[in-house]
Amino acid sequence: MEKPLASILGTAARNARVRAGLTQEDVAERIGMASEVYGRMERGQMLPRVENLRRLCLVLKVSPHEFLGLEELAGPPASPSWEEIRPRSDDTADLRRLLRRLRKLTSHQVKLLSLIAGAMVNRNRPAKGRR
Repeated sequence: MEKPLASILGTAARNARVRAGLTQEDVAERIGMASEVYGRMERGQMLPRVENLRRLCLVLKVSPHEFLGLEELAGPPASPSWEEIRPRSDDTADLRRLLRRLRKLTSHQVKLLSLIAGAMVNRNRPAKGRR
């Protein structure tokens, strides 16, 4: 028999709260909920409103998938494999060279380069109201 959602969410909230080193009162205050109500939620006696679930995710730094018991079913998100990314016929030689070099980087290095590229793109955009 499947475990009720309130119980799954309560257990996940308790585990996340303990990992974060917070008390029930700390979490309840941060999400704007009475500590007694938060305690009932952790014990699996009630489900939070959607707004409170969102705040709970943010405060405890937990994905909604984990709170809803979906993390185990879905498994870790699939990351794109560089080997699967093939050059297209309209790619320039520079772009193909860049893709070959990207394939040799670690995921951390790729993330850093992505942030840099994003900053470069944003810098080249005209400011709102100016053209």
